[in-house]
Amino acid sequence: MIRISMSLPRKLLEEFDEILQDRGYNSRSKGIRDALEDYIIRYQWMNEMEGERMGTIAVIFEYHYTSVLKDLANIQHDFREQITAVMRTDIGEKYCQEIIVVNGDVKHIRDLTEKIKRLKGVEHVKLTSTVSKVKPHKNRT
Repeated sequence: MIRISMSLPRKLLEEFDEILQDRGYNSRSKGIRDALEDYIIRYQWMNEMEGERMGTIAVIFEYHYTSVLKDLANIQHDFREQITAVMRTDIGEKYCQEIIVVNGDVKHIRDLTEKIKRLKGVEHVKLTSTVSKVKPHKNRT
């Protein structure tokens, strides 16, 4: 095995250690390996999807990044042919959740998801999808 070192925020490491304890792990390294394998499997699954898909993109972001709302709106405008609905709700005083309902070619949906993930202030993004039985809607004006 190869040994690496990394820097983590204290809170993230504390939360990770709590989960490892709850799950009965005896080794932080084993927990990190399992988490990395899960991350790789999800990435590969997302890249192997093809064709028309429908689903949701759940986004959690922090309010205090003033540009995040504008950036999200700009990205959503660029992908308006794939987006059928958006719902936003507050999560306490610091965070907001947005659920984006999507339908269309998975290449566009994947691109939309990746662009959102890269935004400063976005804490979490999760795509859930299934094969689409519905034709994507045409551009709304």
